[in-house]
Amino acid sequence: MMRQLPSLVVFLVLTALVAAFAAQFQPGSWYAALAKPAWTPPNGIFAPVWTILYVSIAIAGWLAWHAPLAQRARLFWFTGLLLNGLWSYVFFRAHMIDWALLDIGLLWLSIIGFILTAWSRSRAAALLFLPYLTWLTYAALLNGAIWHLNR
Repeated sequence: MMRQLPSLVVFLVLTALVAAFAAQFQPGSWYAALAKPAWTPPNGIFAPVWTILYVSIAIAGWLAWHAPLAQRARLFWFTGLLLNGLWSYVFFRAHMIDWALLDIGLLWLSIIGFILTAWSRSRAAALLFLPYLTWLTYAALLNGAIWHLNR
């Protein structure tokens, strides 16, 4: 197990880089001016939730990396990480709410794909993605509601 710890650091750093990329696109005045549903959480909730989720994402990826015959799970993990970082750019920087909705839908599918393909190889990795799936489902519904209210 000690031999595998350096690779955990790699997964934590890789995930942190994506989080840092996404964090540079702040909501700002454009987001503040959008019509949002009443169930929109306060902006201060997002950073703590995503910090916890990014740590879980990194650990799940690391577990899948070391699980035998988990190539598909790894592919879903890397695809999801890319889509995750891209969403913030598309939504907050490019202001393309509809394309962000497409991105988050593909991200949601990649999370489902990861859970299903990792389940038999690393149940812990799959379970670590359940809170991510839950939060992302909420985020996708929020993205959809914002798109609907602002078209």
